[in-house]
Amino acid sequence: MSSYLLSIITFLPLLFALVIGAIPSSMTSSLKWAALAGLLLQLLFTVVLCLQFELPAASTPYAEAFQFVEKVTWFELQMGDSRGFRVEYFMALDGISLPLIVLSSLMLVIGLISSWSVTQKLKGYLLLYMVLATSIVGCFLALDFFLFYLFFELMLLPMFFLIGIWGGERRSYAAVKFFVYTLVGSLLILMVMIGLYTAVQDDSGRLTFDILMMMNPDQFREGSWLTLSSHATLWGLDLRLLAFLALMIGFAIKLPSVPFHTWLPDAHVEAPTAISVVLASLLLKVGGYGMIRIAYGIFPDAAAYWAYPLAVVGVVSLIYGSLAAMAQNDFKRLVAYSSVAHMGFVLIGLASLTKEGMSGALFQMVSHGLTSGALFLIVGVVYDRTGNRRFENFSGLASKMPMYTFVVVIIFFASLGLPGLSGFVGEVMVLMGVFSSASSDGLLSVGIGVVATTGILLSAVYFLWALQRMFFGNYWVREREWEPHMKDLSRRELLALIPLVILVIFLGVWPRAVLDVADVSLQQLQMTFQNFR
Repeated sequence: MSSYLLSIITFLPLLFALVIGAIPSSMTSSLKWAALAGLLLQLLFTVVLCLQFELPAASTPYAEAFQFVEKVTWFELQMGDSRGFRVEYFMALDGISLPLIVLSSLMLVIGLISSWSVTQKLKGYLLLYMVLATSIVGCFLALDFFLFYLFFELMLLPMFFLIGIWGGERRSYAAVKFFVYTLVGSLLILMVMIGLYTAVQDDSGRLTFDILMMMNPDQFREGSWLTLSSHATLWGLDLRLLAFLALMIGFAIKLPSVPFHTWLPDAHVEAPTAISVVLASLLLKVGGYGMIRIAYGIFPDAAAYWAYPLAVVGVVSLIYGSLAAMAQNDFKRLVAYSSVAHMGFVLIGLASLTKEGMSGALFQMVSHGLTSGALFLIVGVVYDRTGNRRFENFSGLASKMPMYTFVVVIIFFASLGLPGLSGFVGEVMVLMGVFSSASSDGLLSVGIGVVATTGILLSAVYFLWALQRMFFGNYWVREREWEPHMKDLSRRELLALIPLVILVIFLGVWPRAVLDVADVSLQQLQMTFQNFR
């Protein structure tokens, strides 16, 4: 079974989508339980994957650290010059993708649990949700660029309809804005993918979309315009530098980073709670993963060249996102801008090109996946009861909803980086990477680290201010008709939130659960930057 374990994990939701399609729309309970069964099976096989995963030796080359490899020719075409090209179904797993697969399988289950109250067009909602689940997991496992791009694009349509049909009052605007931004980013990635296809060949001389071969300079065809030695230019810049920049912009839109972030607050505010959970926890991480796996892996020279500008963009995202969050009176919009800020840490960590910084960036992605998902569930608790999310309408909820307040406090403090919780580890490791880069080779400056450190302070300001406004003081809600609904967490809400509380505590105390798994892959990837620093 292990030979096909990755395919099973990827396509189980799609298989259960067929089952859902065969169930009559009137059988709402059966539809929900069929979807939950599919995602629970996916989570179960992910646990099996973790148990069978073997930590590679420290000396294992990057390309040999991948396990559970599934590689067959999908289709190929012979050309007149006898080279031809080949597209492969190439799936594999290493220490970088494994934590993100575990995160995906867990958050998809939690997102579905939070969807239990959906009644409008339920069958269509569940079908789109299962397609989205397959596309997300596929992105983290595909090692053929063509296959990765298909999964990457497949995320676009279900998310567009999930926001556009089941969203809030301005759902059409938010869905179209999300679609346009993401499509522009996808087109940039597509152009680079085609350029790489024309430049890289496998050992038999066929053009290939194999990402691992694209990382090997020896696989580039002699005279290709993307080889390290070609020095082909456009607008006075090396084409490799421009190709890297196009990839980074494409993935930065998904991450998102300033100035490509404006679709995110609107999408979050209008999306249903469960879709906000999946969007923040998983779709944003596809952007960060694409940067690590594809942009940095294939263009290490360009990553070193653009390191300082990328770090500046990360710092701007961090500070701007924090200040924007402080200015919000809508709970959900505050959480949305906090995601922009926290993803700034990911970009800063990658820009450092250090082992500490890159490990911190990956850990931050996992931690933020847990905390952001929990934050949107927390917002959903109040909104489901009142239809309102504005801070000015609530006060003193701690006295009325103590369990809810306990969960809020844990997740808020994890998000602002309290030691002992998961958010602290990623942020500190990113800062360690920045200061290490500044002291060793001057790639980044100490100023980047100092300004980034203030981002932690700003996150404490807006989270603690939100806590004070909504949960402390005298109990009060603006509308009398809300009062009967202000009850503590239900069993379903606890089932969704408690696992996340446990995990943010566990990873804060035992970060090795992520860091040890990714250690060898990140170490070997980081070594490729040594010749370009």
